[in-house]
Amino acid sequence: MNEFVKNLSRLEFVLTKACTGRCRHCSQGDHTGSSGCLDAALAVRAIRDVAGRWPIRSMMVFGGEPLLYPDAACAIFRAGRDAGIPRRELITNGFFSRNADRISAVAGTLAESGVNKILLSVDAFHQESIPLGPVKFFARRLRAFGVPVGLSPAWLVAREDENPYNQKTRAVLREFADLEIPVWEGNVIFPEGNALKNLADYFDPASPPPNPYEQDPRDIRAISFEPDGRVLGGNLNRQSILEILDGYRPE
Repeated sequence: MNEFVKNLSRLEFVLTKACTGRCRHCSQGDHTGSSGCLDAALAVRAIRDVAGRWPIRSMMVFGGEPLLYPDAACAIFRAGRDAGIPRRELITNGFFSRNADRISAVAGTLAESGVNKILLSVDAFHQESIPLGPVKFFARRLRAFGVPVGLSPAWLVAREDENPYNQKTRAVLREFADLEIPVWEGNVIFPEGNALKNLADYFDPASPPPNPYEQDPRDIRAISFEPDGRVLGGNLNRQSILEILDGYRPE
């Protein structure tokens, strides 16, 4: 086994860069013009191959807004369930449709797909462009189908900081009080993409918040699949995931 990936235990899927939000804190920058989705068949094959060789403990699907492509997301979760991956998570802003029947249908499909944790990104930043009504309706439907769901806000500077954005985030979270949905830890915004451009005054250049996605290139523990098939210097459209992992060398 390649020594640089011997501790691999997590799979992440950036299903699409297309998004229904226009968030000023987004680490990926503007999503204008983004479209397309990761080939679900390639992702499913990669899950089976990797889980057959490594003890994968968790997987996550996110975006962009992954539920613009719910069939692909659910195919990935089914593959993770069938491969015995215990933690199967989705991060979504919860806004992919205004149609109640469509929202209910997607919630039902997710319930049978094997996802066992859904994190709703709700905070001051998402709610500048994303209406709460459809998001709350989606949360209700998930609860009705028995899907574990929680709120995952983005905090600026620190969760306990009393800046205006965090104050607004707390107000947004209170909008969900009637649903009794737990508020999970969320994340602290780090200075990349739109956040660096729009929120620079809130970051201390001498001690910026860390990027939680960075890892030691000589000890890869998580791999992230991009919508065009790129992963760890290779591409699923040209190589199998096992070929990519066997051939990986840190730059």
